[in-house]
Amino acid sequence: MNTTPVMKKGFAIPLLFIAWMGQAQSYTPSPAELGRYKGEAANCTIIRDSWGIPHIFGKTDADAVFGLLYAECETDFPRVEKNYLEMLGRQAEAYGESFVFYDLEMRMIYDSAAARADYAASPPWLHKLLDAFADGVNYYLYKHPDTHPLVLHHFEPWYPLMFTDGSVSATSTGGIQLSEVKDFYTRDQLSSLTPPAGEVAAAPAPTEPSETGSNGFALAGSRTASGNTMLYINPHVPFYFRLEVQLVSEEGLNAYGAVTWGQFFIYQGFNAHCGWMHTSSEADVADVYEEKMSRQGQQWVYEYEGKPHPVIDRPLTIRCKRGDSLATYHFSGYSTGHGAVLGSRHGRWLSLREYNRSMDALKEAWLITKANNFAEYKQAMSLRANTTNNTVYADDKGHIAYWHGNFMPRRDTAYNWALPVDGTTAATEWKGVHDLDEIVHVYDPSTGWIQNCNSTPFTSSGKASPDRHAYPTYMAPEGENFRALNAELLLNAAQDLTLAGLIAKGYDHYLTAFDRLLPALLDAYAGAPDSTKAALHDPIDVLRQWDRRSGERSVATTLAIEWATRMTRYAPRPATAEEATYVIPALEYELAHSTGADKLYELTAVITDLRQRFGDWKKEWGEVCRYQRLTGHINETYDDNRPSLAAGLVSSSFGALPSFQSRIMPGTKKRYGYSGNSFIAAVEFGPRLHAKTIVTGGESSDPNSPHFSDQAAMYLEGWFKDVYFYKDDLLKNTEKQYHPGGE
Repeated sequence: MNTTPVMKKGFAIPLLFIAWMGQAQSYTPSPAELGRYKGEAANCTIIRDSWGIPHIFGKTDADAVFGLLYAECETDFPRVEKNYLEMLGRQAEAYGESFVFYDLEMRMIYDSAAARADYAASPPWLHKLLDAFADGVNYYLYKHPDTHPLVLHHFEPWYPLMFTDGSVSATSTGGIQLSEVKDFYTRDQLSSLTPPAGEVAAAPAPTEPSETGSNGFALAGSRTASGNTMLYINPHVPFYFRLEVQLVSEEGLNAYGAVTWGQFFIYQGFNAHCGWMHTSSEADVADVYEEKMSRQGQQWVYEYEGKPHPVIDRPLTIRCKRGDSLATYHFSGYSTGHGAVLGSRHGRWLSLREYNRSMDALKEAWLITKANNFAEYKQAMSLRANTTNNTVYADDKGHIAYWHGNFMPRRDTAYNWALPVDGTTAATEWKGVHDLDEIVHVYDPSTGWIQNCNSTPFTSSGKASPDRHAYPTYMAPEGENFRALNAELLLNAAQDLTLAGLIAKGYDHYLTAFDRLLPALLDAYAGAPDSTKAALHDPIDVLRQWDRRSGERSVATTLAIEWATRMTRYAPRPATAEEATYVIPALEYELAHSTGADKLYELTAVITDLRQRFGDWKKEWGEVCRYQRLTGHINETYDDNRPSLAAGLVSSSFGALPSFQSRIMPGTKKRYGYSGNSFIAAVEFGPRLHAKTIVTGGESSDPNSPHFSDQAAMYLEGWFKDVYFYKDDLLKNTEKQYHPGGE
């Protein structure tokens, strides 16, 4: 039976070209709207401290949200717009044809009609926040006519209901790849969708982020010098992905931390009583169903419980930028009772069941910021709507906790939910949602510490970790990684820890992966022919004396990282996202499936490459690996001839707790950082909260601002700044104070 969709229905060549208005459009509010904006602005004060960080003070929560969005836009409006173009499935309108199928996937998964309905049905408190969100952005656009949105000239209050998760990869696809969406909905109807040269210069290519990991640590008072609990917040994301802010109102709001561009809640942060760190989770929250298809006349049907059911056929229009015009593509988006059809394998269509967008998710994200104790935090978490995050928690009453995921469907454990399951039977349906206390969790472990580094929760607290046999596999399918091994050793040994000591552990440079990699290389060298030994004697001697810690003055770090990066080609390709988290077995596989000659060949290739790039292989890591920020654009540019800073940090994939993803950029010989440590906070919950933070480079995206790179050297070395959480401290360190629109 042929199960290929009918292409004239599934995809159409662009039918219509219309003039692209682009920057010609502008937003002019009505007198009533303008009056409302000015009233909200009068009730909100923005105080930027000596680091340029905005502290937003509003009379109400809604006033604070209004000021926050205004401050976000004045700091970096392009990033605010970019995030909503993604969630609305409209990136192609701004960046060109290479985003068409990304937009199609998002339109299939995120239903804007449902978001509008949720907005209309939202409780009064949330309705006010949503209105304030839109008003803050729109007032900024009115006050800054020199800001030219690429697409979104007016923001709607339902937009945040499309973007309820602040994660880097906020969309759960059950393992379906974007390439599968494209293949299913084109079937070779077009040979290419490559845009003209330079067309997509304004935005990154639509690929999965290379760094989605994070570290979260919580320490009970039994482990600290003061007897107070501590929390370490260390997300690993693309640089400049979030803004450091404080949000305060007279309605009990006082939260500090990182906000993802365009969102109105503190995603990772703390208030005076508790703090929360989210790490990316592989807890299984979305499932793919194999559908058995057939034709009944002109209608596609799928089999379910022995009966045919009609496939839903929804027309979708994707517009994309071509020069100064917009091309229009028409699709038919297919859905079954399980969800959107996003691909096919082995003759079966694949439909996705997910919970990516919900009003409860946005409620939960807001309510946790106002929780003042463990019971209130759990109550907010009990909405069970966060689909992509683990949570590490600490509070001022001495509690520490961890939840592996949050939203968790209940399923029949007879099935392997990491793979597509049979869509023809009711046996594979979700059977409700697990209660909060049923998911993998840790409450006040006897060891006094918690860590999560995107690895298994079953080593999260040493001997007090949860028992893996007490939970179904789909709740926590992750493996262990080298970061987690490092964190477990450091936290288990922690005694009388100070805030400075916690920061030092969070910036630990030890590379645990080389406890396995380096002996394998040295063994290969020991068994090599004399001629090979002579050629590699000096590099091997450098590596043999290395302490396995990265450093900017270390030649060994250069050799080790460049060699280990090349060795990954011998690792197996993971079949699922869950399998990709088994980092240690993958490394052991690459060592077992490469010969001694292979290992030495890759080291020889490193030596050759370094000589070609720099004239000598004896290059310190800080000469090879650099931090550079030149423009502040979403797509940064890099230049070996422009100023940059030496970086002693490396990718966390090798076991270092801080992360600094780097690569050779177009036209460069040196490597430059682009992802890794971003906003980091170390927090101590005592009678008076004490916190220190650092961000990548600086708070501003404007190269002319003094805050464009004023934290760069501190960031590279792990020197954190004090947080001005209390207003008396803030007023002593104020750079600028104003109402939105009055700057």
